[in-house]
Amino acid sequence: MSMKLMYITNDPRVAVIAEGCGVDRIFIDLETVGKRERQAPRNTVISDHSIEDIAAVKAVLNKAELLVRVNPVYFGSPKEIDRVCEGDADIIMLPYFKTVEEVRTFIKLVGGRKRICLLFETPEALELADGILSLGGIDEVFIGLNDLHIGCGMRFMFEPLADGTVEKACCLFARYGIPYGFGGIARLDSGALKARLILGEHYRLGSGAVILSRSFTSAADTRDYGAVEDNIRTGVAEIREYESILERADGEFFENNRKELVRCVNSIVEGL
Repeated sequence: MSMKLMYITNDPRVAVIAEGCGVDRIFIDLETVGKRERQAPRNTVISDHSIEDIAAVKAVLNKAELLVRVNPVYFGSPKEIDRVCEGDADIIMLPYFKTVEEVRTFIKLVGGRKRICLLFETPEALELADGILSLGGIDEVFIGLNDLHIGCGMRFMFEPLADGTVEKACCLFARYGIPYGFGGIARLDSGALKARLILGEHYRLGSGAVILSRSFTSAADTRDYGAVEDNIRTGVAEIREYESILERADGEFFENNRKELVRCVNSIVEGL
């Protein structure tokens, strides 16, 4: 298999660059409701993307899909979701839900106009995952490790990957036959937890999608488009090359990779 790589940007020029470098999905992020409060004082990004960005980015894409994350269900959801559907998104993602009823409302508001992706990022959502998936009308799911680890009272984003929480959820998703992914990665040998260890877990767990994190190319913050292209092209090529190794790896390889990931995560947590 080949991982679907997602890149978050509302800049049409960066979207074109990412698509040309092999990114499969461009990700526009409209989520702001409640996010600042629940993630304070962590070093997280609050989106400045707008609904108007959807049409501008979609217009420059030739083959990459456009995924739009809306806000959690709130009083403004009917109007927001209508406008996102009108803006020609391919996939609409619902974040930060805790109940079956929230998901049912979201599915009803989308009304079959677009594909639906659910972002499981609360302990409550994972507890209710069986009932949520039983609703039907869900095209794919994703596990958000940032809010999930906060909700679980953990100190490091990848603790849910190391302690079996993600594996348990992936097994359930697989039983429903729904495509799934989780988390984000930096460059292959960058980050507190090396991306190659994380990718090994993606393959072991049958995940099919991952976000290229904001640290994947810091040049995007400066709008140095040449540097953006160099970073994305090189980084994606490194991922694809490593995937060719993972595709041929055996069970012993993946078990050793899992153990090393757990060891590294535990070491990072101990140092916090």
